[in-house]
Amino acid sequence: MRSLLFVPGDRPERFDKAANSGADVIILDLEDSVSLSRKQAARDAVSDYLERTHRVPVFVRINPLDSEFVDGDIQAILQAPPAGIVLPKAEGAASVLRLQALLGELAIPVLPIATETPAALFQLDSFQEVGGALAGLTWGAEDLPAAIGAATSRNADGSYTAPYEMARSLTLFGAHAAGVAAIDTVFPDIRNLEALAQYARTSARDGFTGMMAIHPAQVEAINAAFTPGPDEIAWARSVVDAFAENPAAGVLELGGKMIDKPHLHQARKILQKVGT
Repeated sequence: MRSLLFVPGDRPERFDKAANSGADVIILDLEDSVSLSRKQAARDAVSDYLERTHRVPVFVRINPLDSEFVDGDIQAILQAPPAGIVLPKAEGAASVLRLQALLGELAIPVLPIATETPAALFQLDSFQEVGGALAGLTWGAEDLPAAIGAATSRNADGSYTAPYEMARSLTLFGAHAAGVAAIDTVFPDIRNLEALAQYARTSARDGFTGMMAIHPAQVEAINAAFTPGPDEIAWARSVVDAFAENPAAGVLELGGKMIDKPHLHQARKILQKVGT
């Protein structure tokens, strides 16, 4: 899951376009991008689309568990379940368990948006308890400042202010602690693809495994950032080969630099991404 592309649930004419965008996952949205008057129309469109055969996995973002819309959302996806459910305003493992209770016998992987309320930040470690039920873990930088009355989550240059950089970091480590994909949040400036590419490269560098998108034009840059390049693959293979030739070694020299077991672990993850 390098790229996960949001599509408004009440815009069915965009569903196939999103699926053909190159995104690894499309997320049909029943929450923020759909007005109150269009909720049922969105449910109907999403339900119809889920009954079809899909080129890529289809996730559905439902409304928050404490909203008046969630029961209708769940009913709309029961007949033809999606590949995953994006759960907004999740507050730790308890929210995942509540969603599972609503789903009954259906076992649908959940992608919680894990930082949209102040309380959620203090529950990130609890996702370890339900790691087997998760498709990954992601975060959001818009609802949280609104919840606490902050003016913005970003500095003038577009970077996150300290509180929201912390939320991003906690999500990253919470995902890896739970053993699931760490998915970075959306990049809102859809016209600045150069800045998007830089942000996505930074995300991959930091340890995120993928990123959400809000426009098909963002997909290519995101996929490129989360796909290991030739030099990275060559380095990983050389590390794996070096330890294969010296299985008892704890530390080796490679290209004039010292490598150890953490480097081997990193190399194996890189090769796993490219299927080698």
